[in-house]
Amino acid sequence: MAKPTLTLFILLGALAGLTPLAIDMYLPAIPTIAHELGAGVEGVQLTVSLFLGGFALGQLVYGPLADSLGRRPVILFGLALFSLSSLGCVFVTDLSQLLVLRFLQATGGAAGAVVVNALLRDLFSGEDLVRAMSLVILTMTLAPLVAPMLGSFLLGLGWHVIFGLLALLGAALCYMLYRLVPETLPPERRRPLRPAVVLGGFAGVLRHRVAMGHLLPGILASAGMFAFISGSPYVYIGFFGLSPLEYGMLFALNVGLMMLLTFLNTRLIRRWGQERMLRIGLFGVALAAVLLLVVGLTGLGGLVGLVIPVVLYVGQLGFIGANSMSLAMNHFGSSAGTASALAGTLRFGCGALAGWGVNLLPASSPLPMAGGMALCGFCALGLHLWYGRGGSPTAEAAQASS
Repeated sequence: MAKPTLTLFILLGALAGLTPLAIDMYLPAIPTIAHELGAGVEGVQLTVSLFLGGFALGQLVYGPLADSLGRRPVILFGLALFSLSSLGCVFVTDLSQLLVLRFLQATGGAAGAVVVNALLRDLFSGEDLVRAMSLVILTMTLAPLVAPMLGSFLLGLGWHVIFGLLALLGAALCYMLYRLVPETLPPERRRPLRPAVVLGGFAGVLRHRVAMGHLLPGILASAGMFAFISGSPYVYIGFFGLSPLEYGMLFALNVGLMMLLTFLNTRLIRRWGQERMLRIGLFGVALAAVLLLVVGLTGLGGLVGLVIPVVLYVGQLGFIGANSMSLAMNHFGSSAGTASALAGTLRFGCGALAGWGVNLLPASSPLPMAGGMALCGFCALGLHLWYGRGGSPTAEAAQASS
Protein backbone atom coordinates (compact mmCIF):
# COMPACT_ATOMS: atom_id res chain seq x y z
CA MET A 1 0.00 0.00 0.00
CA ALA A 2 1.22 3.48 -0.88
CA LYS A 3 2.41 5.60 2.00
CA PRO A 4 0.22 8.73 2.33
CA THR A 5 2.87 11.42 1.83
CA LEU A 6 2.67 15.04 0.71
CA THR A 7 4.06 13.96 -2.67
CA LEU A 8 1.18 11.52 -3.05
CA PHE A 9 -1.37 14.23 -2.22
CA ILE A 10 0.17 16.64 -4.73
CA LEU A 11 0.29 13.97 -7.43
CA LEU A 12 -3.31 12.91 -6.84
CA GLY A 13 -4.37 16.55 -6.75
CA ALA A 14 -2.66 17.12 -10.10
CA LEU A 15 -4.38 14.02 -11.47
CA ALA A 16 -7.79 15.21 -10.25
CA GLY A 17 -7.04 18.70 -11.59
CA LEU A 18 -6.28 17.50 -15.12
CA THR A 19 -9.93 17.41 -16.16
CA PRO A 20 -10.83 20.84 -14.71
CA LEU A 21 -7.77 22.12 -16.56
CA ALA A 22 -9.04 20.56 -19.79
CA ILE A 23 -12.36 22.37 -19.33
CA ASP A 24 -11.37 25.74 -17.90
CA MET A 25 -8.21 26.45 -19.91
CA TYR A 26 -10.30 26.04 -23.05
CA LEU A 27 -13.15 28.42 -22.09
CA PRO A 28 -11.54 31.77 -23.10
CA ALA A 29 -10.76 30.30 -26.53
CA ILE A 30 -14.36 29.32 -27.36
CA PRO A 31 -15.23 32.48 -29.36
CA THR A 32 -11.93 32.28 -31.27
CA ILE A 33 -12.36 28.56 -32.02
CA ALA A 34 -15.92 29.19 -33.23
CA HIS A 35 -14.67 31.87 -35.63
CA GLU A 36 -11.74 29.84 -36.98
CA LEU A 37 -13.77 26.64 -37.45
CA GLY A 38 -16.67 28.52 -39.02
CA ALA A 39 -19.09 27.37 -36.30
CA GLY A 40 -21.42 29.26 -34.00
CA VAL A 41 -20.45 29.95 -30.41
CA GLU A 42 -23.36 27.75 -29.27
CA GLY A 43 -21.92 24.84 -31.28
CA VAL A 44 -18.48 25.15 -29.71
CA GLN A 45 -20.02 25.59 -26.26
CA LEU A 46 -21.68 22.22 -26.89
CA THR A 47 -18.22 20.64 -26.70
CA VAL A 48 -18.21 21.53 -22.99
CA SER A 49 -21.45 19.60 -22.35
CA LEU A 50 -20.22 16.74 -24.54
CA PHE A 51 -16.98 16.65 -22.57
CA LEU A 52 -18.93 16.41 -19.31
CA GLY A 53 -21.11 13.67 -20.78
CA GLY A 54 -18.09 11.64 -21.89
CA PHE A 55 -16.51 12.15 -18.50
CA ALA A 56 -19.66 10.87 -16.82
CA LEU A 57 -20.05 7.78 -19.02
CA GLY A 58 -16.36 6.90 -18.87
CA GLN A 59 -16.52 6.57 -15.10
CA LEU A 60 -19.21 3.87 -15.35
CA VAL A 61 -16.66 1.75 -17.20
CA TYR A 62 -13.56 2.58 -15.18
CA GLY A 63 -15.15 2.09 -11.75
CA PRO A 64 -15.80 -1.66 -12.03
CA LEU A 65 -12.49 -2.10 -13.86
CA ALA A 66 -10.62 -0.40 -11.02
CA ASP A 67 -12.29 -2.71 -8.48
CA SER A 68 -11.48 -5.79 -10.58
CA LEU A 69 -8.11 -5.15 -12.25
CA GLY A 70 -6.62 -2.74 -9.72
CA ARG A 71 -6.08 1.00 -9.70
CA ARG A 72 -2.83 1.31 -11.67
CA PRO A 73 -3.73 -0.25 -15.06
CA VAL A 74 -6.95 1.74 -15.23
CA ILE A 75 -5.37 5.12 -14.60
CA LEU A 76 -2.41 4.48 -16.92
CA PHE A 77 -4.74 3.53 -19.79
CA GLY A 78 -6.99 6.53 -19.15
CA LEU A 79 -4.09 8.99 -19.14
CA ALA A 80 -2.73 7.53 -22.38
CA LEU A 81 -6.13 8.01 -24.05
CA PHE A 82 -6.39 11.55 -22.67
CA SER A 83 -2.95 12.48 -24.03
CA LEU A 84 -3.52 11.03 -27.50
CA SER A 85 -6.94 12.62 -27.96
CA SER A 86 -5.61 15.97 -26.70
CA LEU A 87 -2.88 15.75 -29.31
CA GLY A 88 -5.52 15.00 -31.93
CA CYS A 89 -7.39 18.21 -31.01
CA VAL A 90 -4.34 20.17 -32.15
CA PHE A 91 -4.99 19.13 -35.74
CA VAL A 92 -8.80 19.44 -36.05
CA THR A 93 -10.21 21.36 -39.01
CA ASP A 94 -13.94 21.36 -38.26
CA LEU A 95 -16.38 21.22 -35.35
CA SER A 96 -17.34 17.55 -35.83
CA GLN A 97 -13.72 16.42 -35.38
CA LEU A 98 -13.41 18.55 -32.25
CA LEU A 99 -16.62 17.07 -30.82
CA VAL A 100 -15.38 13.49 -31.28
CA LEU A 101 -11.91 14.12 -29.89
CA ARG A 102 -13.20 16.11 -26.90
CA PHE A 103 -15.48 13.17 -26.08
CA LEU A 104 -12.51 10.76 -26.23
CA GLN A 105 -10.42 13.18 -24.18
CA ALA A 106 -13.12 13.20 -21.52
CA THR A 107 -13.44 9.41 -21.39
CA GLY A 108 -9.69 9.17 -20.84
CA GLY A 109 -9.74 11.81 -18.11
CA ALA A 110 -12.58 10.00 -16.36
CA ALA A 111 -10.13 7.35 -15.15
CA GLY A 112 -8.41 9.95 -13.00
CA ALA A 113 -11.54 10.93 -11.09
CA VAL A 114 -12.44 7.31 -10.34
CA VAL A 115 -8.98 6.23 -9.27
CA VAL A 116 -8.25 9.29 -7.09
CA ASN A 117 -11.33 8.67 -4.93
CA ALA A 118 -10.73 4.93 -4.84
CA LEU A 119 -7.08 5.38 -3.85
CA LEU A 120 -8.04 7.71 -1.02
CA ARG A 121 -10.68 5.24 0.16
CA ASP A 122 -8.03 2.47 0.09
CA LEU A 123 -5.79 4.54 2.34
CA PHE A 124 -8.16 6.40 4.70
CA SER A 125 -11.55 6.29 6.42
CA GLY A 126 -13.75 8.56 8.53
CA GLU A 127 -12.54 12.10 9.22
CA ASP A 128 -9.08 11.15 7.94
CA LEU A 129 -10.72 10.47 4.57
CA VAL A 130 -12.46 13.85 4.39
CA ARG A 131 -9.27 15.67 5.40
CA ALA A 132 -7.31 13.76 2.76
CA MET A 133 -9.98 14.55 0.15
CA SER A 134 -9.94 18.21 1.17
CA LEU A 135 -6.16 18.37 0.75
CA VAL A 136 -6.39 16.78 -2.69
CA ILE A 137 -9.22 19.16 -3.63
CA LEU A 138 -7.16 22.09 -2.38
CA THR A 139 -4.31 21.02 -4.66
CA MET A 140 -6.75 20.28 -7.48
CA THR A 141 -8.36 23.72 -7.35
CA LEU A 142 -5.11 25.33 -8.38
CA ALA A 143 -5.96 24.07 -11.88
CA PRO A 144 -9.18 26.07 -12.41
CA LEU A 145 -7.57 29.00 -10.58
CA VAL A 146 -4.84 29.41 -13.20
CA ALA A 147 -6.48 27.66 -16.15
CA PRO A 148 -8.53 30.52 -17.68
CA MET A 149 -5.64 32.99 -17.35
CA LEU A 150 -3.20 30.44 -18.75
CA GLY A 151 -5.66 29.71 -21.57
CA SER A 152 -5.93 33.43 -22.30
CA PHE A 153 -2.14 33.70 -22.51
CA LEU A 154 -1.80 30.63 -24.74
CA LEU A 155 -4.58 31.94 -26.95
CA GLY A 156 -2.12 34.58 -28.11
CA LEU A 157 0.03 31.75 -29.49
CA GLY A 158 -2.95 30.00 -31.07
CA TRP A 159 -5.72 27.92 -29.51
CA HIS A 160 -4.07 24.73 -30.76
CA VAL A 161 -1.28 25.28 -28.22
CA ILE A 162 -3.80 24.76 -25.39
CA PHE A 163 -4.44 21.20 -26.48
CA GLY A 164 -0.76 20.56 -27.06
CA LEU A 165 -0.05 21.51 -23.45
CA LEU A 166 -2.83 19.21 -22.22
CA ALA A 167 -1.31 16.31 -24.18
CA LEU A 168 2.08 17.00 -22.60
CA LEU A 169 0.64 17.22 -19.07
CA GLY A 170 -1.27 13.96 -19.49
CA ALA A 171 1.85 12.14 -20.69
CA ALA A 172 3.94 13.53 -17.81
CA LEU A 173 1.36 12.47 -15.21
CA CYS A 174 1.18 8.99 -16.74
CA TYR A 175 4.94 8.61 -16.37
CA MET A 176 5.04 9.91 -12.77
CA LEU A 177 2.17 7.70 -11.64
CA TYR A 178 3.85 4.69 -13.22
CA ARG A 179 7.06 5.46 -11.33
CA LEU A 180 5.78 6.67 -7.96
CA VAL A 181 2.37 5.16 -7.09
CA PRO A 182 2.13 1.41 -6.40
CA GLU A 183 -1.07 -0.62 -6.48
CA THR A 184 -3.30 -0.03 -3.42
CA LEU A 185 -5.93 -2.73 -4.01
CA PRO A 186 -4.55 -6.19 -3.16
CA PRO A 187 -5.73 -9.16 -5.27
CA GLU A 188 -7.75 -10.69 -2.43
CA ARG A 189 -9.97 -7.57 -2.24
CA ARG A 190 -10.73 -7.37 -5.96
CA ARG A 191 -14.25 -7.97 -7.25
CA PRO A 192 -15.13 -10.28 -10.17
CA LEU A 193 -15.70 -8.45 -13.45
CA ARG A 194 -19.06 -10.05 -14.25
CA PRO A 195 -22.17 -8.17 -15.43
CA ALA A 196 -24.26 -9.38 -12.51
CA VAL A 197 -21.61 -8.29 -10.00
CA VAL A 198 -21.11 -4.91 -11.71
CA LEU A 199 -24.83 -4.14 -11.95
CA GLY A 200 -25.34 -5.39 -8.42
CA GLY A 201 -22.61 -3.04 -7.21
CA PHE A 202 -24.24 -0.03 -8.88
CA ALA A 203 -27.66 -1.05 -7.54
CA GLY A 204 -26.22 -1.43 -4.03
CA VAL A 205 -24.93 2.13 -4.11
CA LEU A 206 -28.22 3.53 -5.44
CA ARG A 207 -30.21 1.67 -2.77
CA HIS A 208 -28.04 2.95 0.07
CA ARG A 209 -30.28 5.71 1.38
CA VAL A 210 -27.75 7.29 3.74
CA ALA A 211 -24.99 7.39 1.11
CA MET A 212 -27.28 8.82 -1.56
CA GLY A 213 -28.67 11.34 0.91
CA HIS A 214 -25.16 12.73 1.28
CA LEU A 215 -24.18 12.36 -2.35
CA LEU A 216 -27.11 13.78 -4.31
CA PRO A 217 -27.20 17.28 -2.73
CA GLY A 218 -23.51 17.68 -3.51
CA ILE A 219 -24.09 16.52 -7.08
CA LEU A 220 -26.87 19.04 -7.66
CA ALA A 221 -24.86 21.86 -6.09
CA SER A 222 -21.93 21.13 -8.40
CA ALA A 223 -24.29 21.06 -11.41
CA GLY A 224 -24.82 24.76 -10.79
CA MET A 225 -21.08 25.30 -11.23
CA PHE A 226 -21.24 23.50 -14.58
CA ALA A 227 -24.13 25.76 -15.63
CA PHE A 228 -21.76 28.65 -14.90
CA ILE A 229 -18.88 27.01 -16.80
CA SER A 230 -21.05 26.48 -19.85
CA GLY A 231 -22.72 29.89 -19.88
CA SER A 232 -20.00 32.21 -18.58
CA PRO A 233 -17.94 32.61 -21.80
CA TYR A 234 -20.93 34.23 -23.50
CA VAL A 235 -22.09 36.17 -20.42
CA TYR A 236 -18.70 37.62 -19.48
CA ILE A 237 -17.08 37.96 -22.91
CA GLY A 238 -20.07 38.21 -25.26
CA PHE A 239 -22.65 40.09 -23.18
CA PHE A 240 -20.48 42.25 -20.90
CA GLY A 241 -17.63 42.64 -23.42
CA LEU A 242 -14.73 41.51 -21.23
CA SER A 243 -11.42 40.40 -22.71
CA PRO A 244 -10.35 36.75 -22.32
CA LEU A 245 -7.79 37.83 -19.71
CA GLU A 246 -10.42 39.74 -17.71
CA TYR A 247 -12.67 36.71 -17.95
CA GLY A 248 -9.88 34.55 -16.53
CA MET A 249 -9.35 36.93 -13.63
CA LEU A 250 -13.04 36.90 -12.68
CA PHE A 251 -13.09 33.12 -13.01
CA ALA A 252 -10.16 32.97 -10.60
CA LEU A 253 -12.22 34.76 -7.94
CA ASN A 254 -14.59 31.79 -7.81
CA VAL A 255 -11.78 29.33 -7.36
CA GLY A 256 -10.00 31.54 -4.83
CA LEU A 257 -13.00 31.50 -2.47
CA MET A 258 -13.50 27.79 -3.05
CA MET A 259 -9.86 27.15 -2.09
CA LEU A 260 -10.22 29.26 1.05
CA LEU A 261 -13.36 27.44 2.16
CA THR A 262 -11.80 24.07 1.32
CA PHE A 263 -8.88 24.94 3.59
CA LEU A 264 -11.25 26.09 6.34
CA ASN A 265 -13.15 22.83 5.95
CA THR A 266 -10.05 20.82 6.84
CA ARG A 267 -9.76 22.87 10.05
CA LEU A 268 -13.41 22.94 11.09
CA ILE A 269 -14.67 19.41 10.50
CA ARG A 270 -13.02 18.04 13.66
CA ARG A 271 -14.88 20.64 15.75
CA TRP A 272 -18.19 20.89 13.90
CA GLY A 273 -18.40 17.59 11.99
CA GLN A 274 -18.88 16.80 8.33
CA GLU A 275 -22.69 16.98 8.46
CA ARG A 276 -22.75 20.54 9.75
CA MET A 277 -20.13 21.73 7.27
CA LEU A 278 -22.11 20.18 4.41
CA ARG A 279 -25.27 21.89 5.65
CA ILE A 280 -23.55 25.29 5.86
CA GLY A 281 -22.42 24.96 2.26
CA LEU A 282 -25.87 23.96 1.01
CA PHE A 283 -27.55 26.92 2.73
CA GLY A 284 -24.82 29.10 1.21
CA VAL A 285 -25.61 28.02 -2.36
CA ALA A 286 -29.33 28.55 -1.69
CA LEU A 287 -28.63 32.12 -0.59
CA ALA A 288 -26.52 32.67 -3.70
CA ALA A 289 -29.36 31.20 -5.79
CA VAL A 290 -31.79 33.83 -4.48
CA LEU A 291 -29.35 36.61 -5.39
CA LEU A 292 -28.73 35.10 -8.83
CA LEU A 293 -32.44 35.06 -9.61
CA VAL A 294 -32.82 38.69 -8.57
CA VAL A 295 -29.86 39.80 -10.69
CA GLY A 296 -30.84 37.62 -13.65
CA LEU A 297 -34.40 38.94 -13.72
CA THR A 298 -33.68 42.60 -13.01
CA GLY A 299 -30.08 43.20 -14.13
CA LEU A 300 -29.47 44.81 -10.74
CA GLY A 301 -25.84 45.83 -10.27
CA GLY A 302 -24.73 44.88 -13.79
CA LEU A 303 -21.55 42.84 -13.98
CA VAL A 304 -20.62 43.38 -10.32
CA GLY A 305 -24.11 42.40 -9.21
CA LEU A 306 -23.76 39.13 -11.09
CA VAL A 307 -20.18 38.32 -10.09
CA ILE A 308 -20.87 38.53 -6.33
CA PRO A 309 -23.51 35.73 -6.14
CA VAL A 310 -21.59 33.63 -8.69
CA VAL A 311 -18.47 33.75 -6.52
CA LEU A 312 -20.54 33.05 -3.41
CA TYR A 313 -22.16 30.02 -5.09
CA VAL A 314 -19.01 28.42 -6.48
CA GLY A 315 -17.04 29.13 -3.31
CA GLN A 316 -19.49 27.11 -1.18
CA LEU A 317 -18.41 23.97 -3.03
CA GLY A 318 -15.35 24.09 -0.77
CA PHE A 319 -17.67 23.11 2.10
CA ILE A 320 -19.82 20.78 0.03
CA GLY A 321 -17.59 18.71 -2.24
CA ALA A 322 -15.28 16.80 0.10
CA ASN A 323 -17.92 16.37 2.84
CA SER A 324 -20.60 15.10 0.47
CA MET A 325 -18.25 12.64 -1.21
CA SER A 326 -16.48 11.35 1.91
CA LEU A 327 -19.72 10.86 3.86
CA ALA A 328 -20.98 8.73 0.98
CA MET A 329 -17.70 6.86 0.37
CA ASN A 330 -17.39 5.88 4.04
CA HIS A 331 -20.05 3.24 3.40
CA PHE A 332 -18.03 1.41 0.72
CA GLY A 333 -14.74 -0.48 0.97
CA SER A 334 -13.68 -2.89 -1.78
CA SER A 335 -16.42 -1.41 -4.00
CA ALA A 336 -15.00 2.11 -3.67
CA GLY A 337 -14.23 2.23 -7.39
CA THR A 338 -17.82 1.36 -8.31
CA ALA A 339 -19.22 3.87 -5.81
CA SER A 340 -16.81 6.57 -7.01
CA ALA A 341 -17.68 5.84 -10.63
CA LEU A 342 -21.41 6.12 -10.03
CA ALA A 343 -20.92 9.31 -8.03
CA GLY A 344 -18.79 10.82 -10.79
CA THR A 345 -21.24 9.74 -13.49
CA LEU A 346 -24.15 11.34 -11.67
CA ARG A 347 -22.15 14.47 -10.91
CA PHE A 348 -20.87 15.09 -14.40
CA GLY A 349 -24.04 13.75 -16.04
CA CYS A 350 -26.08 16.32 -14.13
CA GLY A 351 -23.43 18.90 -14.96
CA ALA A 352 -23.71 18.08 -18.66
CA LEU A 353 -27.51 18.39 -18.49
CA ALA A 354 -27.24 21.71 -16.67
CA GLY A 355 -24.82 23.07 -19.27
CA TRP A 356 -26.93 21.73 -22.13
CA GLY A 357 -30.03 23.34 -20.63
CA VAL A 358 -28.27 26.71 -20.43
CA ASN A 359 -27.18 26.42 -24.06
CA LEU A 360 -30.71 25.54 -25.19
CA LEU A 361 -31.95 29.00 -24.20
CA PRO A 362 -31.21 32.03 -26.38
CA ALA A 363 -27.82 33.59 -25.60
CA SER A 364 -29.17 37.11 -25.15
CA SER A 365 -28.76 37.83 -21.42
CA PRO A 366 -27.23 36.42 -18.21
CA LEU A 367 -30.62 34.98 -17.16
CA PRO A 368 -30.17 31.43 -18.58
CA MET A 369 -26.89 30.98 -16.69
CA ALA A 370 -28.16 32.65 -13.50
CA GLY A 371 -31.44 30.75 -13.60
CA GLY A 372 -29.71 27.41 -14.18
CA MET A 373 -27.39 27.97 -11.23
CA ALA A 374 -30.29 29.06 -9.02
CA LEU A 375 -32.37 25.99 -9.89
CA CYS A 376 -29.48 23.68 -9.02
CA GLY A 377 -28.87 25.47 -5.71
CA PHE A 378 -32.51 25.30 -4.63
CA CYS A 379 -32.78 21.62 -5.58
CA ALA A 380 -29.58 20.75 -3.68
CA LEU A 381 -30.83 22.28 -0.43
CA GLY A 382 -34.35 20.92 -0.95
CA LEU A 383 -33.05 17.39 -1.44
CA HIS A 384 -30.88 17.67 1.66
CA LEU A 385 -33.87 18.78 3.75
CA TRP A 386 -36.08 16.09 2.23
CA TYR A 387 -33.64 13.33 3.14
CA GLY A 388 -33.33 14.80 6.63
CA ARG A 389 -37.08 14.73 7.17
CA GLY A 390 -37.14 11.18 5.83
CA GLY A 391 -35.07 10.08 8.77
CA SER A 392 -31.76 9.58 7.02
CA PRO A 393 -29.33 9.19 9.90
CA THR A 394 -26.20 11.22 10.07
CA ALA A 395 -22.84 9.54 10.00
CA GLU A 396 -22.32 10.49 13.63
CA ALA A 397 -25.63 8.93 14.67
CA ALA A 398 -24.87 5.81 12.74
CA GLN A 399 -21.53 5.48 14.46
CA ALA A 400 -23.09 6.08 17.87
CA SER A 401 -25.60 3.29 17.36
CA SER A 402 -23.04 0.79 16.14
